[in-house]
Amino acid sequence: MRAFASALAISLALAACAAPPVATPAAGDGPARRVASLNLCTDELLLLLAEPEQIGSLTHLAAQSAESPLAGRAAPYAGNDGTLTDVVSIRPDLVLTMGGGGDKMRIAERLGIRLLDVPFPETLDDVMASIRIVAVALGQEARGEALIARIEALRRSSPRDPIDAMWIGIGGRTIVAQGLGAEWMALAGYRQRDLGETQIRLEQMLVDPPAVLLRSDYRDGQYSRGQAWLTHPLARARAGSRDVATDGRLWLCAGPLMAGEVERLRRERAE
Repeated sequence: MRAFASALAISLALAACAAPPVATPAAGDGPARRVASLNLCTDELLLLLAEPEQIGSLTHLAAQSAESPLAGRAAPYAGNDGTLTDVVSIRPDLVLTMGGGGDKMRIAERLGIRLLDVPFPETLDDVMASIRIVAVALGQEARGEALIARIEALRRSSPRDPIDAMWIGIGGRTIVAQGLGAEWMALAGYRQRDLGETQIRLEQMLVDPPAVLLRSDYRDGQYSRGQAWLTHPLARARAGSRDVATDGRLWLCAGPLMAGEVERLRRERAE
């Protein structure tokens, strides 16, 4: 489970070439009636866009509150282990996954299952494209456009004086200044400092601390060596710098749920 979350977070932090969505041939016309999701991020899209009766299966992570803010909404649905073979029994007419669809695509073709492989988003435009792709497949275009409109409204109202900030997670992990996470930060009024790497060094924190340290609280209730890094005396000894907590679960996918977090961060910034 930790490996899944870590790999997902890294994919968002590192720049990579986004591929267009790929799907196996459609099994019939019209909106999907029974959909399975094999990825935590497509779980999120499915829960936000679909009618309850359209949801056939979600990953087991979707119902875990430590991993997903939508765990309560996901609880009634069957869980899967992220493989096609685990959802065949429910006979889905559409399976959603995100990235790495090569082998899954070949298996889906053999099983006669339509699979939609949504690329990992690398920009806000990608996030909105992913929403639209899934919404169309579900026949829920109006819901998709409503989510997109909310993000566009945040763009139009972005603060013009962003505050110097560093996003920080377990073990000092951070995000790239040109990536998706930094775009969400900018909408909230924070400018991710360009560190040239995805790891913050303790010395940086002491010598040149940011005005704001945007601290992910992902798994902050669990003791680990990575979490202990955040309590190091050098990490705390930052003159003129303040901490702002953020829900780290949202940053794993950095998808449409981030709109609510941006609004919350804006309110906190104004206080």
